Amino acid sequence: MSDTSRPPSPADDDDIRHDDLEFNPQLEPKKSRAWLNLLIESEKAFEDWNKHCDYIDKQYANSQRLADRVRDKEFQMFWANTEVIGPSIYAKPPNPVVVPKWKDHRPVPQAASEVLERCVTVAFDLAHINELMLQVRNDVALIGRGVAWCRYEPKGEGYDYEKVCIDFKHRKDFLHSVSRNWSEVTWVAGASYLTRQEARDRFEPTSGDAYKEAEYKVDRDIKEVGGTDNRERAKFWEIWDKANKRVVWVAEGVEDILDEDDPHLDCQDFFPCPKPAYGTLQRGSLVPVPDVLQYRDQLDEINLLTAKIHALSNALEAKGFYPAGGAELGDAIQAAIQNKTAGRLLVPISNWAAFGGSKEVIIWMPMAEIAQTITALVELRKTIITDIYQIMGLSDIMRGSTDARETLGAQELKTQYGSTRIRDKQEELVRLSRDLVTITGEIITEKFDEVTIIEMSQTQLPTAKMQRDMAKQLSQQLAQQTQQLAMAQQMIQQQQAQQLPPPGGPQGPPPGGAPPGASPPASGAPPGQPPGQDPMQAMLAQGQAVIDEGHKALKKVLEAPTFDQVMALFGNSRIKAFTLDIETDSTIQVDENAEKQRRAEFIAVLAQLIPQLTNMVVGDPKTANFCGEVLKFATAPYRAGRSLDGAIDDFVEQMKARGEQPQGPDPATVQAQTALQIEQMKDARERDKDKADALLKTQDLKQRDEHKKMEIASKERIERAKMDASGQQDAAKANQVNLKAMADREKHQADMIGTQAEIMAERERISMERVANQDKMNLQRQQSQMKGNDMMQRANERRAMQAFKMSQPQRPPGGMGP
Repeated sequence: MSDTSRPPSPADDDDIRHDDLEFNPQLEPKKSRAWLNLLIESEKAFEDWNKHCDYIDKQYANSQRLADRVRDKEFQMFWANTEVIGPSIYAKPPNPVVVPKWKDHRPVPQAASEVLERCVTVAFDLAHINELMLQVRNDVALIGRGVAWCRYEPKGEGYDYEKVCIDFKHRKDFLHSVSRNWSEVTWVAGASYLTRQEARDRFEPTSGDAYKEAEYKVDRDIKEVGGTDNRERAKFWEIWDKANKRVVWVAEGVEDILDEDDPHLDCQDFFPCPKPAYGTLQRGSLVPVPDVLQYRDQLDEINLLTAKIHALSNALEAKGFYPAGGAELGDAIQAAIQNKTAGRLLVPISNWAAFGGSKEVIIWMPMAEIAQTITALVELRKTIITDIYQIMGLSDIMRGSTDARETLGAQELKTQYGSTRIRDKQEELVRLSRDLVTITGEIITEKFDEVTIIEMSQTQLPTAKMQRDMAKQLSQQLAQQTQQLAMAQQMIQQQQAQQLPPPGGPQGPPPGGAPPGASPPASGAPPGQPPGQDPMQAMLAQGQAVIDEGHKALKKVLEAPTFDQVMALFGNSRIKAFTLDIETDSTIQVDENAEKQRRAEFIAVLAQLIPQLTNMVVGDPKTANFCGEVLKFATAPYRAGRSLDGAIDDFVEQMKARGEQPQGPDPATVQAQTALQIEQMKDARERDKDKADALLKTQDLKQRDEHKKMEIASKERIERAKMDASGQQDAAKANQVNLKAMADREKHQADMIGTQAEIMAERERISMERVANQDKMNLQRQQSQMKGNDMMQRANERRAMQAFKMSQPQRPPGGMGP
C-alpha cells in the first residue's frame, strides 16, 4: 500500500528507503514520474489477473477462434454457465428510492427526498443505466469485477443540458492503490483515450504542448476484436488523490502533470466511482479471482472428452474385407485404416487363407467396442458437468431443466439453494446501484442549476416568495372577513336593543286561544333552521367558521415546504447525509407466480388489519396516528411504494382532523331522541285535536243558546200580540204567560250554567291529561338519556380494552411468555 499523504521530512530520512521516494508525488508536485510509478505498481499487482482475463475473453466469445473449423472440438460449458449466471444476478434496471432517514413526517425532508428521487430517476434514464449495469454484470460474472465511473457534464460542452454521465470502465482502464480492502484505498485512476486533437482541446490551456509527448498508437488487440478504429490515441489517466484532496491528469511519456485541480465533485466518499462490484477476491487483497478458475480443470476434462468422442465418432464406420488375390494381409489392413469414407469401405484380400480362411464372404471390422467407448465417454462427461454445477451452485431449476417426478418442495429447495450461491453477487450489484444513486444525487444537488432540478423533478413546490405572497393574500382576506364579522355583530346588537319588549311586559295571546289548525310558534326560526336558534346568530357562526378555516389555510401555507428550503437542505452535505436515506429496489428478475403470491398475501394482511384499525379509528379518531404507523409497519416488507405511504399519511391526517371536530352523539342516543321527538309530535297532535273539539262544543252551545233566546223572544212577541188583540180580559192571562216565560228563562239560564260547568270540567280534565303526558315524556327522556350514557360508557370501555390488547406484545402460541 502506497502512502502519498505527505512529503518526508529531514528527520525521517533514516526511516525512508530511496525506492520509496519514487512513489511520493509530493516531492515533485509538478512532475508525473511518481504518479506513473504508482500506476505501474498497481498494474503489476493485477498483471496475473489480467492474463487470466485475456484467456477468459478468448474462451467466452471470440468469433475468430470459434469460426476455426480445424480446431479441436469443444463443449461450450463456460459460455452456457455464464449465460445462466448473468440474468440470475441482474435482470432489470434499478429504480432509485430516496426516503427520509427518520420517519417523523417532517415536510421539508419528505419534499426533498421526493424531488431528489425524481431527479436521479431522470438522470439514470438519460445515462442509459441498464446498458451500463449489463456491462458491469458481465464483468462480475466473467472476471470477478465490474467498475462504473461518474462525471458531470455542464451545458454547452457537447450537451444541450447539464447531465450526469455514468461510464463503464474496462478492467485495464481502472487502477487504484495496492490495498488489502477498499477502505484502505488512497487513490483511484480512470483512463480515457484521446486523439491529438481531443488532447489539445483538453490540456493545452493547462499544460501547453505537453500533451504532444504522450504515446499515441493504435491498440492492435482491441482493433482485432472490432473495439477501435485506425486513429492513434494516447491513454490519459485521471487520478483522484483522497489523501491530499486533489485531482491530477497524467499520461505515459509526459514528464509534467497535464492538469491539477481541486475535486470538481463533492462526493461523500471523495471518489467519483463507487466501490467496484466484486465476485471472489484473493484473500488479503483486492485482486479478483474469476469463477471459471474454480472449475477450469473440469472444463479441460470436458473438452478433452468431447474431442475423443468426436474422434471416435469419425472412426465409427463400416469397414470390411473380402477374398482377392495378389495382396498381402498387412497391406489390406493398412488400407482399411488409412482410408476415410463417409460410408462403407471394402478391401480385397488376395491371400484369404492367411487372413484366417473364414467361410464368410465379407469380414467386418468390430464397431461394438468403439460404440461402448463413446457411451462411456458421454456418461463420464455428464458426471463432470454435474460436478461443475455443484461447484457453481447452478440448480437444474435455474437452468430451466426439471424432472416431472420431483415434488414442489424439492424444486423450491433447489431454487433456494441455487439462489443462495449467487446471492452475494446479486447484493453486490444492488450495492453498486445504490452507490450510483448516492453519487448521482450528490452531483445533482451540488452542480445542477435550480431550473434544471425543477424541470427534471416537475415539482410543484412554491418558492419562498410565492409562499410569502400567498400568506399575505390570505392575511388580507382574513382581515377583511374579521372586520365584516365585527360590523355584523355590532349591527345585530343594535337591532336587539331596538327590539326590546315594552315595560308592561309581553302581550298575552288573544282571547279565545289560537284559531283552528294553527301550529305553535317556532321561536322565530326560519325553515331549515334548528328551533331556538336566531338566524342572525347562525349567520355570525357561519362567518366565524369561515374565518377559522382561513386561519387553518394560512397555517398550512406557512408550514408547507418551499423549494428554497429543499435547495438549502441539498446545499448542506452534512445535514443531507444525516437526513436522507438512499436505496434501490431489487435488480433481479421477479418470478411472476411468486409476485402474485406476495400480492395475495399483502391483500390478506390488509383484509385482516383494516377492519380492526377502522373500528379503533371510528371509536376514537385520535388513535389515527397509531393506526397509520401500524399499517405502515405491516405493509413495509411488501415495498408498496411512496404512493401507498402517502395515501396512509393522508388517511391519518384526515382522521386527525375528524378527531378535532366536535363528535356527534352516540347512535343509540340519536335513536332514543328520535323516538322521543315522535312521541312529542303525537302528544302535540292530540292536544291540538282536544282543543279543536272543545272549541267546537263551545261554539255549538253558543248557537243553541242564541236559537233558544230567539225562540223565546218570538213566543213572547206572539203572545203579546194575542194579548193586545184580546183586550184587557186577557191581561191576567198574559201576565200568567209572562211569569211562565220568566220561569222558562230561569230554567234555561240554569241549564246554561250547568253546561258551562261541564265545559270547564272538560277543560280541566284535558289540562290534567296534558300535564300527565308531559311528565310521562320527561320520564321517557330521562330514561333514554340514561340508557344512551350507559351505552356510550360501555363503548368507551370496549375501545379502551381493545387498544390495551393491541398495545400488548404478542405471546408465542403454546406457551407462556417470559
